[in-house]
Amino acid sequence: MERRFEVRLGELLADAEVRSEVFAGMLARIERFVEPFAAALVRCEQRRHVGEYVAGLLSNVDRKNAESIAYLHDQRRQALQKFIGQVGWDHRPLVAELTRQVGREIGERDGVLVIDPSSFPKKGAHSVGVERQWCGRLGKVENCQVGVFLAYASRAAHALVNFRLYLPKSWTKDRARRRRCGVPKEVRFRTRHELTLAMLDETAAALPHGWIAGDAELGKNAGFRGQLRARGEHYVLAVPSNTLVRAVHAAPPEYVGSGRPPQVPFTRVDRWCGALTNDAWTTIDVRDAEQGPLVVAAAMTRVRARNERHQVGDEEMLLVWRERQGNGAWKHDYCLCHAPRETPLAELVRVAKSRQRVEECFQRAKSEAGLADYEVRTWQGWHHHITLSLLATWFLTLEARREKKVRPRDDGSSNPTNDCPLAA
Repeated sequence: MERRFEVRLGELLADAEVRSEVFAGMLARIERFVEPFAAALVRCEQRRHVGEYVAGLLSNVDRKNAESIAYLHDQRRQALQKFIGQVGWDHRPLVAELTRQVGREIGERDGVLVIDPSSFPKKGAHSVGVERQWCGRLGKVENCQVGVFLAYASRAAHALVNFRLYLPKSWTKDRARRRRCGVPKEVRFRTRHELTLAMLDETAAALPHGWIAGDAELGKNAGFRGQLRARGEHYVLAVPSNTLVRAVHAAPPEYVGSGRPPQVPFTRVDRWCGALTNDAWTTIDVRDAEQGPLVVAAAMTRVRARNERHQVGDEEMLLVWRERQGNGAWKHDYCLCHAPRETPLAELVRVAKSRQRVEECFQRAKSEAGLADYEVRTWQGWHHHITLSLLATWFLTLEARREKKVRPRDDGSSNPTNDCPLAA
């Protein structure tokens, strides 16, 4: 192992060590953390249930659903199950408070709003939104629910802040299933692009940001990219390898003097990439990662892409970067970007790679905050559980930031009697 990697490994191991004083007063901090979110609910028992549920999501129970969390608190399961799956409290004020906190705590002017779907494999056909569709978690078409999530990534930290349940067309037309799962009458079929724009309308103003990033499902839609440009947003969106582009500064074929002068032909982005010489690539050290510095090679050029109607779109930037894999092969990724001409290549790569940080958000939410552990079938139940799971994940992010600067005297005595017995 190279010396610089050995040094970085030692730093990461030291950073992973958690001191005992970090946990002092944690139950009291959970209770204080929940207060501004619970304040949005009208009834006192609902406010109490918010605290109980979030504490349960942060506990070490195996399955973090309403039943297990109720038993953790030595309660009957019916009250908490009813709170999650049947009581009609509005989750949106809690999401708005989460957004305000994220913007206040980790907001940066060049922060990145990242759109990323996440799937939840399910058996049967009775849970809201379940259908055989692409399941990214399993890497194949399978019976699942799909949520479209909005995350915020800055240099300070990253967090999930908003979400929408994707309701397939078959569900929007099935009145009986809609009624059984409590889907509101005003809910209609909306594409993932439309769901994304709705979340941006609801959330973007509260989060300081300079960029929007997303996967190829979003990026390949020329109309969606056009709507972002119309809103004045800068973006770095992944696109498939077969996307057709025309280089703006390429020389057209020689004119032979008959007919219309020829134009620069369209070419696939992977073929444009394959024609690059070695000196066309720029090596960029993006950031430190778990396995050492994250280094990529990147290239870019101005292009016009062909849209779904075979028309030529507005001028954009084509960004290509590659990473060396464990077997020695190169893995290539492609993005179309809307940004000022003077934007450095390193900045575009930073934004593009922010999607990987959002994967860390999902990993934390699913492994530590029960994001995928729910056992509800209704529209309300799904939104309630996902909301409270995002709150629990945000608490973990705040705790991780706090641990970096904690001192033994910060929490006073570590006597357990100082803790509020919110969770046994």
